[in-house]
Amino acid sequence: MFLGVDGGGTKTAFCMVDRSGQVVARAQAASSYYFSHGIELVERVLKEGVEAVCTAAGLAPADIEYAFFGLPGYGEAARDLPVLNATPRAVLGHDRYACDNDMVCGWAGSLGAVDGINVISGTGSMTYGERLGRGVRIGGWSEMFGDEGSAHWIAIRGLNAFSRMGDGRLPEGPLAEVFRRHLHLASDLDVIDVVHNQWQGDRSRIAALSRSVAEAAALGDAVAAEILTDAGRELALLVDVTRERLEFGPDETVPVSYSGGTFGAHLVLEAFTTGLRNSGLRNRPAHYELRHPLYEPVVGAALYAAKLAGTPLDQPALDTLRLASRTPASGEDDR
Repeated sequence: MFLGVDGGGTKTAFCMVDRSGQVVARAQAASSYYFSHGIELVERVLKEGVEAVCTAAGLAPADIEYAFFGLPGYGEAARDLPVLNATPRAVLGHDRYACDNDMVCGWAGSLGAVDGINVISGTGSMTYGERLGRGVRIGGWSEMFGDEGSAHWIAIRGLNAFSRMGDGRLPEGPLAEVFRRHLHLASDLDVIDVVHNQWQGDRSRIAALSRSVAEAAALGDAVAAEILTDAGRELALLVDVTRERLEFGPDETVPVSYSGGTFGAHLVLEAFTTGLRNSGLRNRPAHYELRHPLYEPVVGAALYAAKLAGTPLDQPALDTLRLASRTPASGEDDR
């Protein structure tokens, strides 16, 4: 029995998969993104989720052959790694597990844990790829000065466009009315109160405004459409740099997939796909095979647990799992 755990900015998902490819149990707990709430949060969330998924499966933690914990923020503060690496031991009661950033869950789920690159664009954004046992991460530098192409990045640019429209520095388009309606603004300046005072700059609530940008684009707002298109291009650039860092050869066709709710916006996925076709750093040709995600990130985490245990699921088990799994190309996966 293999346990996959996929942490995120809004929730933490748990999934138990057996050797035959059956999803035995699932559970969900609160976000395990600890930077705003203290590292003690991680153990509380993992304990709740592991207990819930084990109860649903009728098993004890000792019955888990191997577990993989994909944790948001893992690796982004070196001083925290000893605590994060030790936390699952207190929850499981054994050492049959591994930890890494939740980006690994997206890659393992989207590509079935084979060589290639996955780009994540949920609350934040980054890529993770593997080639011949070596992994590379690109992006994910936080919403303050990175996470290009993410929901937060889109939302911030949408808010900027709204402020410019409110001033008259931009011609007013549908975006302005969409934001006024969604945020229940009595005046345009009230957006400051909503985002800074009421929301306290909460990254998840701000990121959710990306849906308003997509709504405005669908209503014909040219500025909103440009924001979404730019997001897709930024995500394609992340993939291209990852390819180069992994040293794929010029004649190799690289499998690429994607996960995260931002790809639910048609213009983002369209610009991303176009960007891959036209990519190639420093005039070097690049060949990609864009693949629809195979499994959810949390299922990918369970697959990766089996792989790390030295007993990867065989093809019949993978086929069974594929039939049972939903594919979240536009789901709510977030970083």
